[in-house]
Amino acid sequence: MEQTETYHYQVMRRAIEAIDAAGDEPQTLADLATDMNMSPAHFQRLFSTWVGVSPKRYQQYLTLSHAKTLLRDRFTTLETAHAVGLSGSGRLHDLFVRWEAMSPGDYARDGADLTIFWGWFESHFGPAMVMGTDRGICGLAFAAEAGPEPAMADLQSRWPKASFVEDPAFLRPWAQAALGMTGETKLHMIGAPFQLKVWEALLTIPSGHVTTYSEIAQSIGNPKAVRAVGTAVGRNPVSWLIPCHRALRKSGALGGYHWGLPVKRAMLAWESARADAQIENVVK
Repeated sequence: MEQTETYHYQVMRRAIEAIDAAGDEPQTLADLATDMNMSPAHFQRLFSTWVGVSPKRYQQYLTLSHAKTLLRDRFTTLETAHAVGLSGSGRLHDLFVRWEAMSPGDYARDGADLTIFWGWFESHFGPAMVMGTDRGICGLAFAAEAGPEPAMADLQSRWPKASFVEDPAFLRPWAQAALGMTGETKLHMIGAPFQLKVWEALLTIPSGHVTTYSEIAQSIGNPKAVRAVGTAVGRNPVSWLIPCHRALRKSGALGGYHWGLPVKRAMLAWESARADAQIENVVK
């Protein structure tokens, strides 16, 4: 990804803050552009390029009430998703994901004898730390809110006995496919059996849609394990690709997000806007 992606995210992040500060008062294009220290024309062009809709339209997707709208209009029942053939080998956007899980015995060894390569890349949502083994991506963190050092320390702590080697060139083909959401990438999932079940369920949520933690618990055959599901969602090591940002509370609240709630809101807004833009293009 190019540096412009991080720049776009930072502008969008400031837009979220401006919209929140205004409360229920809609912000005009001129107001938002002024807050971003840009001309209205430049601000409109940047946002239209980044997400495919105008800043005025995009503002609707950034509001705190948007999560409730998604739950009402785009709630995904995961049993139905499974029934129509969606699974961990299905498509996310235009990206084809192949997933391989580490055995429980290997997971219990905390990454011993495992070499994990890492590198920094640009993404739609700020700097992204990508980690992977020779089998595929095993970690993806976003540092716009957390900061680069905490993001890296967080991922490394998940496999404390692994050897970590900086090698962005090795990861680049997978990272570019994953962050650009085109082509094919491989995932090497490293987690406990219960976590893997939850992460696989997350893969069935279509882009632009959401579900609830209780729905995920129901879909994996353990309806009472809502709290444990929430913990497993939060421990997802491959954010964005395993779309934990699409899991909400029943109330419509966003819930938590490991890499910061502004990033989660941005992801949901970006996906919703692009999904609507694609629908409108088809109708036309």
